[in-house]
Amino acid sequence: MTEKRKIIIDTDPGQDDAAAIFLAFGSPDELELLGITTVAGNVPLSYTARNALILCELCNRRDVKVFAGADRPLKRPLVTAEHVHGKTGLDGPELSEPTLALQPQHAVDFIIETLRNEPSCTVTLCTLGPLTNIATALTRAPDIAPKIRELVMMGGGFSEGGNITPAAEFNIYVDPEAAKIVFEAGIPMVMMPLDVTHQLLTRKDRVNRMRAIGTPPAIAMVEMLEFFERFDVEKYGSDGGPLHDPTVVAYLLKPELFNGRLCNVEIETESELTAGMTVVDWWHVTDRKRNVKVMRSVDADGFFDLLIERFARI
Repeated sequence: MTEKRKIIIDTDPGQDDAAAIFLAFGSPDELELLGITTVAGNVPLSYTARNALILCELCNRRDVKVFAGADRPLKRPLVTAEHVHGKTGLDGPELSEPTLALQPQHAVDFIIETLRNEPSCTVTLCTLGPLTNIATALTRAPDIAPKIRELVMMGGGFSEGGNITPAAEFNIYVDPEAAKIVFEAGIPMVMMPLDVTHQLLTRKDRVNRMRAIGTPPAIAMVEMLEFFERFDVEKYGSDGGPLHDPTVVAYLLKPELFNGRLCNVEIETESELTAGMTVVDWWHVTDRKRNVKVMRSVDADGFFDLLIERFARI
């Protein structure tokens, strides 16, 4: 039995965030979830914090602590994605209001305190939304950077371009200044870009396998995905929509599902046309420091096998 990996999930739920959280809940032998921190992104913070509590209750994980974090980007007005996720961020199923309460501590303070109190390099940050909380923590407490074992993130794009502008993926676009701080912090990083997530389509056969599990979390997940995929099906003409955020947790459980390489990645913050672009030096044509392991391909069938197996454990 290998030692459990300690993780903090930083998230803006989001139906695909919910899938990532469910995957973590279904993997208690491998992952020790220290807490969930929320950030404004897919929907405003009032909804993302509420949604995290709902997901904990839905999976009977009342032991998980949820912390509300940044309600806006560092320097820009908040951009949200209700056109994709619906007003609440978890549109699709009928979900009850949570009875769990948020922790009184701010998410950024929790991140700083946890990293300072844990032995060196034991905590992995799993980021599923804009990087505002992480950048704020690093700016306020630079001493925590060497204590982060790894930061595994969903965000950015390379050959796929962007999904909110022609150049930018949503999570990076919402707060590119925060992303720039994180990417330049010297933390070991793994990036799950659109190039990977667009290979992971919620095809009808895959969703039906989830439906067959029959538990309340699985049925709620199916209803979330059926709502969530409608936007991408119309946009891309695909059989199902891409499932972004669970790639982060899947990588921790089965890294062999993914292939990529260590590259230099820079974040564009100045250009109005390409703000939020992740400039990936895939071919190593510059001498800039290689700071991020960028994934480019994934075993899609293996990914969904893992997802469905773990959903059945919740």
